[in-house]
Amino acid sequence: MKTECISEFVNFNDKTYSCPISVAMNLVGGKWKAVIIYHLQHEPKRFSELRSDLVSVTDTTLTLQLKQLEMDGLVSRRVFGDKPPLKTLYSLTDFGQTFLPALRALTQWGNQVVTERGQFM
Repeated sequence: MKTECISEFVNFNDKTYSCPISVAMNLVGGKWKAVIIYHLQHEPKRFSELRSDLVSVTDTTLTLQLKQLEMDGLVSRRVFGDKPPLKTLYSLTDFGQTFLPALRALTQWGNQVVTERGQFM
């Protein structure tokens, strides 16, 4: 057994994983989930604002990623109004806020990588 794991396997949301990092990557892994959380960390945003922040994401992908983040309890979706156009705001839940320390560490590491091996534009 790995020393950082409490047991050989973990169960989360009725799924079995080989280690806690698998759970974390299921929740925030992929190209867009952590980036969406990054853009929601300071304030709620509308879909169009998120779409502007993530310039190369498609509407379909953003919609799917937001739905997954909402189903996993990291993001909440609030709809205002009774008839179209409805105002929809996305924000981090308390559970989503618990990812922010890890997100800050990833951001710091990303800045270091770009500083040492790339360039800021």
